[in-house]
Amino acid sequence: MSAALPPMHTALSVLGTMAGQYLASQQAQAAQATAAQQPAPSVSYQQQPAQTNATNLCDVCHAKPKYFDGQKTHSYCSKSCAAKMQNKPTPANNPPKRGKSGKASSAQMCNYCHKQPKYNDGTTTHSFCGKTCAQKAKAAGITSTPPKSVGLRPNALAAMLTVLPFRPVKNGCLLCGSAVKKGHFCGQVCTSKAQKKGPALLEVPQGHDTFKSVADQFKASWRHQTACPTVRRIYKVIGHPSSIAKYEAYRKQVEARGNFVAAGRSEGNENRRWHGTTRQCLLGDNGNCNLCPSSSCSLCGILRTSYSLSLFGKKTGWGRQVLYPVYWILAVNLSAFGAGIYTSSTSSKSNDYSNNVIPSNLKAILLNKVVVGKGYKMMQDNTTLTAPPQGYDSVLAEVANGGSLNYDELVCYTENAIRPSYLVMYDA
Repeated sequence: MSAALPPMHTALSVLGTMAGQYLASQQAQAAQATAAQQPAPSVSYQQQPAQTNATNLCDVCHAKPKYFDGQKTHSYCSKSCAAKMQNKPTPANNPPKRGKSGKASSAQMCNYCHKQPKYNDGTTTHSFCGKTCAQKAKAAGITSTPPKSVGLRPNALAAMLTVLPFRPVKNGCLLCGSAVKKGHFCGQVCTSKAQKKGPALLEVPQGHDTFKSVADQFKASWRHQTACPTVRRIYKVIGHPSSIAKYEAYRKQVEARGNFVAAGRSEGNENRRWHGTTRQCLLGDNGNCNLCPSSSCSLCGILRTSYSLSLFGKKTGWGRQVLYPVYWILAVNLSAFGAGIYTSSTSSKSNDYSNNVIPSNLKAILLNKVVVGKGYKMMQDNTTLTAPPQGYDSVLAEVANGGSLNYDELVCYTENAIRPSYLVMYDA
């Protein structure tokens, strides 16, 4: 007897289950085939950042991964860190070159503060560490390239003055740039360094108070009916230590006799007076500090050895040390007050006797410090004088009705009573 068949509904259920499983397997195989034919979707930096490590962290905050724009990985993580990076003295990925000691070389330091490395934008190394120093440097008149020094030849009388290295900081020491309490240098150290280089010229930057003081005196004392020319350059004259010592000793002697400080005046009644003379070279033009070898160049002779009465009357152009070339004395009566050293408080008067042998766009004039002491006032010429009247230290030739002068003159008869203090270059 044959076995009994299962009920109809049970057979249909089994067939349905088998069909469903087959269709599901076919669909899965088709989906896998389609996925294999299509490329994998790209993932942006924001969607799936790469795993971070020490090398791909932001160079600024060192906390977040570096930004990837799809083509290039940048050094920072965001715009804010990028802005901070621009203000850094030197990018972290481009540090300054350092010496064996591990410190940046002086050539790599900021031209203004000399403390931080110069800023490098990735292609150019700038002269300053940041915008702050760049702005301060511009206000102080500092150029991008620092001045170079020129050494003095071994021969003391060589035709060369030393241009001392300096940092032209507004109102600072002309050598190191530090704050100055009085004078041109911050202390004895810089003063000694400068004096050891004497005779020397030290250019004063236009932003410095000394430049303003000298230029203002030049303009204020211009009394001729002509336009006052513009001052272009000013050099501080550094005399030889022995020469300065003689001048200071004489000033003390005059002060002891006259007690000018007690009367509210400067020691020895010291004043600043102008002196115009002949220049046979281009000293002072465009930073030129080379003294010419000519013995008849008044300007170079005065700067080299100061004023000398022993050369009075000789055709040197500077021996008599008046406001006029010596070889003109016979043509006009210029020895109005005898054999002395002539200066004036009127810059335009001295300008009349500032002469260029070689054509130049600039003229030169000296501003001197002079120990006036007790001055003897005179309104009329006296060509026989070789010294001031008894009891006096100098002659004050003043303008007066009926007198022989149109402008004032100060005449001293002692070499140590005067020293050149500034060389002023102005438009010719």
